[in-house]
Amino acid sequence: MSDLLRAPAEIKYAEELDWLESIDDSPKPFSWRLSPKMVRLFILGSERADGLDREISQKWFGDRSFVERSIVTLASDRGLLLIGDPGTGKSWLAELLSAAISRNSTLVVQGTAGTTEDHIKYSWNVSMVIAKGQSRESMIPSPIMTAMEGGAIGRFEELTRSTSDVQDALISILSEKYISVPELESDNIVFAKPGFSIIATANSRDRGVNDLSSALKRRFNFVRIPVVTNKKSEAEIVRFRTEELLRRHSIDLDVPPTLLDVLLQSFADLRASSASAGSDDEKLESALSTAEQIGVLEDAVLHGNFFGEHTLTARTLASSLVGSLTRREPEDLAILNKYLHGVVEPRSKEEGGSWPEFLEGGRDAIATLS
Repeated sequence: MSDLLRAPAEIKYAEELDWLESIDDSPKPFSWRLSPKMVRLFILGSERADGLDREISQKWFGDRSFVERSIVTLASDRGLLLIGDPGTGKSWLAELLSAAISRNSTLVVQGTAGTTEDHIKYSWNVSMVIAKGQSRESMIPSPIMTAMEGGAIGRFEELTRSTSDVQDALISILSEKYISVPELESDNIVFAKPGFSIIATANSRDRGVNDLSSALKRRFNFVRIPVVTNKKSEAEIVRFRTEELLRRHSIDLDVPPTLLDVLLQSFADLRASSASAGSDDEKLESALSTAEQIGVLEDAVLHGNFFGEHTLTARTLASSLVGSLTRREPEDLAILNKYLHGVVEPRSKEEGGSWPEFLEGGRDAIATLS
């Protein structure tokens, strides 16, 4: 793992998955490596009532019903579509599900305007075709086709960003569970093995980019992942991700609980302000998601470690927040400046603590960018 910039979940948690598989005596659907109960336990973590000999860490923070519905869908013959705002953990949940079920979360197609049918079906090794002609050996299977042949989970990220032609090609795969290869005279159909399914993700803010057809919608079960608004749950997510970052960089630095509270409260205030705004110009362009909150904290932690005194300060946190959330000038700067003067300044006078330093750091950062 030390040689990988970012290890996939099945490698990162390999020892944990091996142990769960060794004690799993419940029925498993198709070619699943873990039973549905163990998949849920791997993702949501163990509790004392589970009676296990070791603790299983919680890896995704959210309502357990979303995880259970996702698992049930994958055990059926329907695809799973995780939809929600940016930064709600859709891709991370898809990766964990794939890792637990197939022990392979890397069979991924990234949806973009440039994604073609070849990316979800197959392409050809041109040099082999020239030398020996078209055959199964000269065919390059897509990640989706590889998942079909292995009875595994394939993933399709940002489905609504792909064109309608690509989405239409996905309909036949989800319906017929095979891919035809008309270029071959024989052995020209690739059938999906039991256990194959597709987990797709879609950004709810991207509606209108390439809307899903009703035919494709019918072939997916939708699980909507809401923005985390519970302060305790959000704090757990931010702390979990930040601890991972510190371990990866071998940084010995604590995140003071008071500064974590300042970060959480700041995002809560800004979300409330955006919700009450009368126009888009009065809203930050940022989605103010948990993922962006993690990014702000990571930026501040790394800055404090590399250029500060190996500690996290309220000033650095404020500077990181302003720098990370300013995407339009002067609109976003004006919104953040209004927040500092209208909310943070009165709070710093009433509560004290880290707020005065946070206010000062935010003002300096805005002045630098103005």
